[in-house]
Amino acid sequence: MKSEIGNRKSEVYEWEVLPPEEKQRRAAVEPLFRWVATIMDNLLRIPGMKRRVGLNPVVDFIPVVGDVSAAFVSATALLYATRRGLPKILVARMALNILVNELVGAIPLVGSAFAFWFRPNQRNYNLLQQHVHQPSRPSKGDWVFVLSVIGVIVLVICGGLIASLWILHQLFRLLGAH
Repeated sequence: MKSEIGNRKSEVYEWEVLPPEEKQRRAAVEPLFRWVATIMDNLLRIPGMKRRVGLNPVVDFIPVVGDVSAAFVSATALLYATRRGLPKILVARMALNILVNELVGAIPLVGSAFAFWFRPNQRNYNLLQQHVHQPSRPSKGDWVFVLSVIGVIVLVICGGLIASLWILHQLFRLLGAH
């Protein structure tokens, strides 16, 4: 009897902290972030290493398109998380991971090595796992904040694209000058 009462108490307490429908909405985000982390950061095991590699460091080798496409996949997952009501501070931390990876990823070769080490999508999945059960409801201020963060990410992605195109243009000019 004692354990039954204790279980009922914890169920009531859990509901008071985070209503079941809110918990389900946030839990729906978890499979997407797990999938993105797997595909982008953990897809294949490298023989002789404990670490896995995903598409993120591989596509970083493709000039211009690689960094932008990896950031786009990560930002899309972030937008979905925002729509599901994740706390704005969590979304901001996730956006920062994407931003750091995009900024360093713009450097040829170094960016790919950094993406292999940094693994921004796995970091975001780990953050989600730590915070998925915290209660909060998004307000208009949350949406303004998150959309501003996403806007900054888009500007950085566009800036990276423009810088990459400019560098490629300069390289082609140098090669054509011979």
